[in-house]
Amino acid sequence: MPKRLLPRIESDSLVHDEAAGIERLLEIMARLRAPDGCPWDREQSFATIAPYTLEEAYEVADAIARKDWGELRGELGDLLFQVVYHAQLAEDAGLFGFEDVARAASDKMVARHPHVFGDESDARDAVQQTAEWERLKAAERGAARTLEGVALALPALTRAIKLQNRAARVGFDWPSTAEVVDKIVEEARELVEARESLSEAEITEEFGDLIFVIANLARHLRIDPESALRTANAKFARRFGRIEDWLAETGRRPADSDLAEMDALWDRAKAEERGAG
Repeated sequence: MPKRLLPRIESDSLVHDEAAGIERLLEIMARLRAPDGCPWDREQSFATIAPYTLEEAYEVADAIARKDWGELRGELGDLLFQVVYHAQLAEDAGLFGFEDVARAASDKMVARHPHVFGDESDARDAVQQTAEWERLKAAERGAARTLEGVALALPALTRAIKLQNRAARVGFDWPSTAEVVDKIVEEARELVEARESLSEAEITEEFGDLIFVIANLARHLRIDPESALRTANAKFARRFGRIEDWLAETGRRPADSDLAEMDALWDRAKAEERGAG
């Protein structure tokens, strides 16, 4: 089993020493997983903790999107704790420890930035650095197949972009944005025309194809589709909230209204936002 390189902290320090930093956090995690630790924490595994890790990552992204820097500090701490948790699970299983995780990250960053840490001194712009980053990642993977290694657990839109980027690097891509738009129109028309004759599974598959092409349009436009959809979701919720506010002024709820009235209120909400902008 990997040996802990950091000095062990006495139990009293776990509660009171706020200056201990990462050492304190590591020891708290070890204590939770100890034979006399927390029963819930002792029962967990990589698989049961993984959903919490994803949730914490999303909460970090949410705090950034809202520019809530005070909350971001806490959310980053929660995400760090997830890394510590997985590292402790690995140490308990005799696989590796937190120090190994930190060392691997440091080694990777140094290897992928030869223009900073190595002998290469040429200045590169962001596009050149991204291309070199991807080249080094591919060399590290040593994958025989182009699409190998794109994580299955990624959000579907994000994974679509990564798959498409991989394929584009070997020349499998539409030459222009206009051709992507034409394909979107074609896929949408086919889905609408065939919806009466297709099974539910086939309709779902065709709809997936349409979303995949829309993701490709986002890639050609250099837009993050996940971020764009989050913005659209927030806009919808904000404007619908205004509809509810205005209806409430007359003692009513959306269920007491009709589509024509709510559509007019939606346009009012849009105009209000544009005026504020």
